[in-house]
Amino acid sequence: MDLKVVADRALLPDEAPIAMASPAEPRSPTPHLAIDIGGSLIKLVYYSRNSDWLPEDNKIWSSKESLGVSNGESSHPLSEGRLHFAKFETSKINDCIEFIRSKQLHVGGQHHEVPSKNKIIIKATGGGAFKFTDLFKEKLGIVLDKEDEMDCLVAGANFLLKAVQREAFIYMDGQKEFVQIDHKDLYPYLLVNIGSGVSMIKVDGDGKFERVSGTSVGGGTFWGLGKLLTKCQSFDELLELSHVGNNRVIDMLVGDIYGGTDYSKIGLSSTNIASSFGKAISIDKELEDYKPEDISRSLLRMISNNIGQIAYLNALRYGLKRIFFGGFFIRSHAYTMDTISVGVQYWSKGEAQAMFLRHEGFLGALGAFTSFERHGFDDLMVHQLAQPSPRRESCSEGMQHSAPHWDANEEKKIDCNVFTS
Repeated sequence: MDLKVVADRALLPDEAPIAMASPAEPRSPTPHLAIDIGGSLIKLVYYSRNSDWLPEDNKIWSSKESLGVSNGESSHPLSEGRLHFAKFETSKINDCIEFIRSKQLHVGGQHHEVPSKNKIIIKATGGGAFKFTDLFKEKLGIVLDKEDEMDCLVAGANFLLKAVQREAFIYMDGQKEFVQIDHKDLYPYLLVNIGSGVSMIKVDGDGKFERVSGTSVGGGTFWGLGKLLTKCQSFDELLELSHVGNNRVIDMLVGDIYGGTDYSKIGLSSTNIASSFGKAISIDKELEDYKPEDISRSLLRMISNNIGQIAYLNALRYGLKRIFFGGFFIRSHAYTMDTISVGVQYWSKGEAQAMFLRHEGFLGALGAFTSFERHGFDDLMVHQLAQPSPRRESCSEGMQHSAPHWDANEEKKIDCNVFTS
C-alpha cells in the first residue's frame, strides 16, 4: 500500500504542498510524544487526535502548519490530529512532568512486547535523557528510549527541509526571504545548532554527518552572563532588553581607537567592534552605572558575531556554501538573526549566506519523534508538486527586534493535520 506524507502551510494558501512517498509497510499507531532534554531547555513534540483536543485548544494561532499521512488509494482520512510543540526550563523539569501528566501524553506511548509489554516507552534525546531517566520512571512510570542527540538534530533538520516549504529563510535588514530548497542539491550543508553550547555538523545525507566543530559560547553563555550582569530571570526578558539597548555604550569601536575614522587599509569601518565590552575598561563606572538593556545588547552581539564567524570558518574549511542555523538561542529574534547574517556575509565577503529554520528550537525533539518509525522517514522519496516563487516578508518596526511573546514554560502550538491510513 502506498503511503504519502503531505506538508502544507495552513496560513499560506498560495503555497503548493510537497508530497513524500514511503515504502508500503504496515505502520504502527501514531506515537504521541517525543522529548529533547537539553542543558537549559526541555523541548516536547506530541500528537493529538481531533477527539483529544480541549476546547481551549481550538484557537487560531499565528503560526500554523499541516502535516499529513494518508492512504494513496483514498482521499478520505481515517483519523485527523494535530502536532504540538512545547518547551520548559530544564531547571523546572517538574513543571514539564506535570504538563505531561495533565495531558496524559505518556499514556499514548508505544508499548514494547515481551518481556517489557507493560512498560510505556517514550523517545527521548539530549543529555537530560540520561540524567533524568530515573525521575521520569518514578514520576510517570515511563521508560525513556534514548536516541542519539546528533542523529536527532540531523534527522529533524533533514525532515523539515524536505517536507515543509518555506521552512528555510535568509534574514537581512528586517527582511525575511524564504529559500526554495532543491532536494537533489540539499547536501552537503553545515548545520549550526545553538543551544546552551554550539555544535557545528557537516551533513552529507540522511544519517550521514560529522560534528566538525563547536563552541562553549552559546545560548547558555548569553543567559548565564545576562542573569549575573542584569538580574534578568528569563532568556526572553534578556532578548526584550536587547531590543532597546545600545551596545556602543559598552563596546569599543574602531572609531573609538582611531579618533572616529575608519581603518580603511585593512577594511575596517569606524563602526566595527574592536573589542566587545572593551569600553568598560577606560570608563570609571561600576556595573550598576550601566543600563541592563545596553549590557544585554552588547552580550547578544558578542555571542552572535562569534558564532557567525566560527560557522563561516568551518563552512570555508569544508567548501560549504549553505549554512543553516537552528536552536532556541535564535528564537526568531530579528537582531540575533541580523547579527549572525551580517557576520557570515562580512567574513565570507558575500560568498556565503546564513539561513534560518522556522522550527529552529525543535530539531532534536522532532528527530526523536520521527525515530518512532525511522525507517519510514529515512526512505522517503520527495516529489515537488509545484514550485512557488520565493516570498519576501518584512517585519514592522514595532515587531522587528522583539522576542516571542511566550515564556520558557508556556506551550507553543503549531496546528497540524495528521491523516493516517
